[in-house]
Amino acid sequence: MIIRKANTVDIGNIMIMYKSCVKGMLKNDIDQWDDTYPNSEIILADIKERTYFVAEHEGEIIGGINIDKNQDEAYLNIKWTDKNNLFLVVHRLAVVEEKWGDGIGKALMLFAEEVVAEEGHQSIRLDTYSRNPHAMEFYKRIGYTELGAIDLKPEKDKYYCFEKIIK
Repeated sequence: MIIRKANTVDIGNIMIMYKSCVKGMLKNDIDQWDDTYPNSEIILADIKERTYFVAEHEGEIIGGINIDKNQDEAYLNIKWTDKNNLFLVVHRLAVVEEKWGDGIGKALMLFAEEVVAEEGHQSIRLDTYSRNPHAMEFYKRIGYTELGAIDLKPEKDKYYCFEKIIK
């Protein structure tokens, strides 16, 4: 498996990957994402900003992640450990359903941590849906600390914010 910056030509395969991931989430009663999010416009914007990366195995895109400085305004209500605000934010981490549990999500997060270190930042911030217990357990298992809940979407339950200090 390789992790690389995505290109606009990847968009079709990236959206197939998200469709698989969303299908698996819905099968597990996780309504975090749907047919409208993540969508190709958002992912294309990430790709154009050069902040979107894919995990690829034998030519197939099996995962994706966006790593940037953009945080929702609701993040300002969280007491972050990194007081220097030298952070990057992870968005839209996804893996094809067939590969869940194969370590791809962890590899993408370790890659994000490398990006943080290489760019001289000190931490990673992210949020995950309160009704996605698998994701919440995953982030805790790989060393992220839950710091509080925020409201991101009016029709959804709370989202929990996580942070990891990168040495």
